[in-house]
Amino acid sequence: MKKLAYLGAFTLLFSACETKEKKSPEMAVNYPETKKVDTVDTYFGTEVPDPYRWLEDDRSAETEAWVKAENKVTFGYLDKIPFKEEIKQKLEKIWNYEKIGAPFKEGDYTYFYKNDGLQNQYVIYRYKTDEDPSTAAIFLDPNTFSEDGTISLGGLSFSDNGKLAAYSISEGGSDWRKVLVMNAETREITEDTLVDIKFSGISWKENDGFYYSSYDKPDGSELSAKTDQHKVFYHKLNTPQKEDELIFGGTQEQKHRYISAGTTEDNKYLILSASNATSGNKLFIKDLTKPNADFVAIVANEDTNTSIIENVGSKLYIVTDKDAPNQKIVTVDASNPTPEN
Repeated sequence: MKKLAYLGAFTLLFSACETKEKKSPEMAVNYPETKKVDTVDTYFGTEVPDPYRWLEDDRSAETEAWVKAENKVTFGYLDKIPFKEEIKQKLEKIWNYEKIGAPFKEGDYTYFYKNDGLQNQYVIYRYKTDEDPSTAAIFLDPNTFSEDGTISLGGLSFSDNGKLAAYSISEGGSDWRKVLVMNAETREITEDTLVDIKFSGISWKENDGFYYSSYDKPDGSELSAKTDQHKVFYHKLNTPQKEDELIFGGTQEQKHRYISAGTTEDNKYLILSASNATSGNKLFIKDLTKPNADFVAIVANEDTNTSIIENVGSKLYIVTDKDAPNQKIVTVDASNPTPEN
């Protein structure tokens, strides 16, 4: 609905500007010639041509030249639109208002996200929970990560006592991210910096370390290389990343394209969601109070979307769309979490 509203607003602006300008002159677009090659794959006896396969090599000089030529056409056209600046000014006026996210408590502080209006990224503020909110000061400003704004903030997660904060950053829009650990009190970055993290959250286990997900680093291009075996690791603070413990995803049986990990609030259980598509997931649980405990499947197939809300002792509260198109909440005994229970 929100996207439709934005589209409607843009259409009205576009129409208004076009009416004011009466009729924009038609601008011819001359696209550069794109080479075709005789690449053909055969699948089950059927030949499938792929004449633009050469463009999949995103690091080649030929692909770079093609992109530059296409960009020249694109921006050459956009720069000639007579009412472009008017649209920009109207949109800036619409979007230029203060935005504040819901507050959340970590340790002795209350945090919140805030955007003054047209900031590229939201800024994280905080204040001592027992003090006046008007004393809030900047905790982390992603807009200062780089001068050109190409480094963005991903996830942010605090240790149980709120004294440490781990956050991920993306450089140039890449899905491959870094995770940095900050002393939340002094706001100084520690030596625990992890690299080559992709499609991952950050889930702390008390105050000693955290779980994260990633793939083996590809030999070729990070942009186009195939990554289909997600793995969950545990990073213990003050140890090198190469010593991180592989928790799940290292075998063919555990192979999934996407795996996410999270601890329950009491740190008693580790919950894993595993899938090979963006809809439907398996769900596993591990009792962290038992050092040699194995993962147990709560949901062993990807026919439904299922996730843990939270636990109260050994009772798990789960939201699922199994036999419930509008979803439902069910409880499961963590000591015997089979589907029939």
